Amino acid sequence: MQIGLDIGSTTIKIAVLDDAGTLLFSKYQRHYSQIAAKILELHKELMLKFPTLRKARLAISGSAGIGIAESCGLQFVQEVFAEKICTEKLNPQTDAVIELGGEDAKILFLGRHFDARMNDSCAGGTGAFIDQMASLLNVETTEMNALAQKATTSYTIASRCGVFAKSDIQPLLNQGAAKSDLVASIFHAVASQAVTGLAKGRSIEGRVLYLGGPLTFMSCLRDSFDKILQIKGVCPKNSLYYVAMGAAFCAEHDVEFADLPAKLETASKAHCFEHMPPLFQNQAEYDAFHKRHSQNAVTISTPENAGEAFIGIDSGSTTIKIAIMSPTGELLDSFYQSNKGNPVVAVRDYLTTFYEKYPQCHILAGAVTGYGEDLIRHAFGIDYGIVETMAHFYAAQHLEPDVDFILDIGGQDMKCLKIHNGAIDNIFLNEACSSGCGSFLQTFAEILGYTAEKFAKIGLFADMPVDLGSRCTVFMNSSVKQAQKDGASVANISAGLSISIVKNALYKVIRPGSKAAIGKHIVVQGGTFLNDCVLRAFEQEMGLEVVRPNIAGLMGAYGAALYAQRRYHNNQRPSSILKLADLASFQHTVKGVTCGLCNNHCHLTVNSFASGKKFISGNRCERPITHMAPKDDLNLYRQKLELLKNLPANEQPTRGVVGIPMGLNMYELLPFWQGLLQHLGFKVVTSPIEDKNIYRMGQNTIPSDTVCYPAKLMHGHIKWLLDHGVDHIFYPCMTYNICEQGTENCYNCPVVAYYPEVLHANMRELSKADFFFDYLGLLHKKVLVQKLYEMLHKAYSDITKEQIKKAVDAAFAAYDAFEAQVKERGQQIITLARQQHRPIIVMAGRPYHIDPKVNHSIDRLITTMGAALVSEDAVSSHVTSKDLNTDLHVLNQWTYHSRLYAAAKYVAENPDMHLIQLVSFGCGCDAITADECRRILEENGRIYTQIKIDDIDNLGAAKIRIRSLFSAAGLFELDNN
Repeated sequence: MQIGLDIGSTTIKIAVLDDAGTLLFSKYQRHYSQIAAKILELHKELMLKFPTLRKARLAISGSAGIGIAESCGLQFVQEVFAEKICTEKLNPQTDAVIELGGEDAKILFLGRHFDARMNDSCAGGTGAFIDQMASLLNVETTEMNALAQKATTSYTIASRCGVFAKSDIQPLLNQGAAKSDLVASIFHAVASQAVTGLAKGRSIEGRVLYLGGPLTFMSCLRDSFDKILQIKGVCPKNSLYYVAMGAAFCAEHDVEFADLPAKLETASKAHCFEHMPPLFQNQAEYDAFHKRHSQNAVTISTPENAGEAFIGIDSGSTTIKIAIMSPTGELLDSFYQSNKGNPVVAVRDYLTTFYEKYPQCHILAGAVTGYGEDLIRHAFGIDYGIVETMAHFYAAQHLEPDVDFILDIGGQDMKCLKIHNGAIDNIFLNEACSSGCGSFLQTFAEILGYTAEKFAKIGLFADMPVDLGSRCTVFMNSSVKQAQKDGASVANISAGLSISIVKNALYKVIRPGSKAAIGKHIVVQGGTFLNDCVLRAFEQEMGLEVVRPNIAGLMGAYGAALYAQRRYHNNQRPSSILKLADLASFQHTVKGVTCGLCNNHCHLTVNSFASGKKFISGNRCERPITHMAPKDDLNLYRQKLELLKNLPANEQPTRGVVGIPMGLNMYELLPFWQGLLQHLGFKVVTSPIEDKNIYRMGQNTIPSDTVCYPAKLMHGHIKWLLDHGVDHIFYPCMTYNICEQGTENCYNCPVVAYYPEVLHANMRELSKADFFFDYLGLLHKKVLVQKLYEMLHKAYSDITKEQIKKAVDAAFAAYDAFEAQVKERGQQIITLARQQHRPIIVMAGRPYHIDPKVNHSIDRLITTMGAALVSEDAVSSHVTSKDLNTDLHVLNQWTYHSRLYAAAKYVAENPDMHLIQLVSFGCGCDAITADECRRILEENGRIYTQIKIDDIDNLGAAKIRIRSLFSAAGLFELDNN
């Protein structure tokens, strides 16, 4: 008899085979990190089922199996090898295997050129990721497949990890998106992650097997893989047990079953873990801590005897908070609970109960803030909206008038506000990742079977808090599970996670240069700081005492109520909030539609209410509401696109057609290369700018999941040209860019410089085309002419050097003319904005950030808020080389970087201008530019704002950042009213 154990990150599988390889017994179950205990249960079950069993060949496999195998002296078989052996034995014609496990994902390419691709320590796009999404949607994992079958539309969702996906899904939930559509979108995201993140450009074709729990139980997930790969994969019989069966096939040594329990008992006691000092040494220390933090309190009263009140609602990422405040600032009533994916129901139920219970209490005005601000305001007629950063500032200032630093940690959001002279001086917000926030702790509490409150209390007196570092949720999963295996108690894990949250906040968001840089009067708030472990860890890490209000979790709602009071005193009009009679007939329906009014084809969520009102979300311009084209007279991004689209075309070519992929540096150099090629007699065809399917067209050939999104798009652009019969494609490698005044050198970033090499190596279809990707430079005309001649003469022997020389001259003239137009348009926008007394936003990035697929129409979001918008190259030339380089703290040798630094310096000197830097995820170079631009602005008393962008087009977080900048800078009374 042969026995194989597959101990995965979340499950344990056993396969018992006879000597002929027939499966006699199998079982699949979750182990909840209690691996030794689960093996003992299986041992007892086997002894009952096979009472004569005394010894058998046994081997262990799986990502969590090697420790047990080594401790017990058992044979270990690497899981990839086990899966390969089983597949070749049972399905010998298989070309590739795709397996998704609990925290593991792998693709095996079988045959002569065997290769195995596995995920690293990130569990994004695996079973654990799907479990997290089910929890977020408040559905059982087993319900997800049935929901996906009802989907009618799809959304773009990140599956790099659970916390990124939460940042995409939560706004959609708050806007009313259907859970069925979200589940189908999650499945597509998982498949996309596996294909791009694991295949890394290698083609997946032929006979493909689907293995592992998620692909076994979820047919819609298999359908998503089929759709992306354009195949029909097979989920074989016993697909859950291929690794276990492979281990059994490889088992070589007999094991005495009577000795196994003792070995497991010894193994479970042989571990230790890295730990830190306890948060509290004893009860007396905790009591003193608790007493100190009880002193900063909002007076709590009751609405029973109140005649008038103001209401504030904080519709957060995962929770709904409501505060009823008296005209004198007392908290009369409050509400705090999970929104369960539908904040509308929670607010309706609360308002109905409040009106019925306290009919004498008249609500004078109300305000709403948070992720769900727009939806709640439209649903219930709330009088005012306020960006959440300002709501938290008003609440903190009310309790601590001298506050100079506010740290708010919510469910998925982290806000740090620096206050100077009673006004917000700077704002830090976490990026799309929500590690280090409340959902981080809540996720682990649920995994370990506790409520968030009980999980927090358990950690107070932990004797050895686990040292988990500061990593994101799915990376941390493995660390927590390992700590459990090493004997760490739940209390020590709870305390360790609390310390980890604080380290994330301090060293990844705030990044203070010193304790003094944070401030002297610090207020911490947000539901996460109700956890005494987190509060204590923050004070210990910084060596400071801070203020935590007694209503720390309600500060956003309380600040919104204060704002409603302020607005009411300025304009005492009757409140428009729905009354009890209105709520009795309240209805809310949601449907998804695709807007067809432009090439964006936005997925719209239409919320309809009984009053006939509608709230539309998901749109990136006002066209679905106004049915009019957006006005771009103050938007240089759109004007640059129009200039590129309207470049002169050669409709009577003498040498045929050449294609140019419209991405990366082509957004700047298209006038040059198109002018050159057309002068040589070619017709230039470019891939489309606004085709949303470009990314999917080429995603199977992307070799790196970590390269920036603009680079990933290049695969789709090349594929589009090839699919449209363009078999001569021009896309040269360029180490150097145009030399501009102000730089000590003029390098391109490595991705822009050499990505044609990547395309040539990974897109097999290019071997059938003439792909011109030689190394060219624009610094020396003579060298450029020679290199172009060598490149083009191979395919076009009639081209002469003299023709190329004239074409190069024409190309430089075309480029100079285009750049002059851009600067002229930019100056016109600046002049017009100043005449109209509008703020001017310099949206600084790289040339390709004007691509609507890359910036997701953030430019139009800004201009619809009333600001004018120009790009960095419209103002960078106003700063001289001498002025720029004497002030820089970095080596200025990159053309794009130099423009960013010059734009930051120019903005710092012009009070009516404000800089927003666009940064692509995965851009290592912008780690440098971001810090330097921040330094330039902040040393001049200006606010630095960064927006990170990738393939996800939900603009909820971007809108909060932009409104926060506008509010902090006092540009408008921007309360969304």
